[in-house]
Amino acid sequence: MVIHVDGGSRGNPGPAAIGVVLSAPDGTTVDELGERIGVATNNVAEYQALLRGVQHAAQLGAREIELVNDSELVAKQLTGAYKVKHPAMRPLHAEAIEALKAFDSWRVRSVPRAQNARADALVNEALDGLR
Repeated sequence: MVIHVDGGSRGNPGPAAIGVVLSAPDGTTVDELGERIGVATNNVAEYQALLRGVQHAAQLGAREIELVNDSELVAKQLTGAYKVKHPAMRPLHAEAIEALKAFDSWRVRSVPRAQNARADALVNEALDGLR
């Protein structure tokens, strides 16, 4: 399953939301969600989106996942290329690593925002009160 995730806040920190699009390998959308998560930083929102997407994929029975986001920081922290320096981010990172252990395989890649457009739109719809 391919999971496009995005998180964002208006202000940093500020009102925050997440967007998640779950797709079959052929690109068919399986499910999507966008929701507010309260006040958070952009990076916290990115991790919350990833966690929500991973949890939802597990509920749907996915065994192999590809995470796609537009946060190079989160992607590189998950693969170990970057250290998690900010104390507030460490528990989210640990939770994500633990959640990923439920899958037979996983990978993560960061893409430009334009290639993550639907997840980004879901974030903005949630922040605008449209979801």
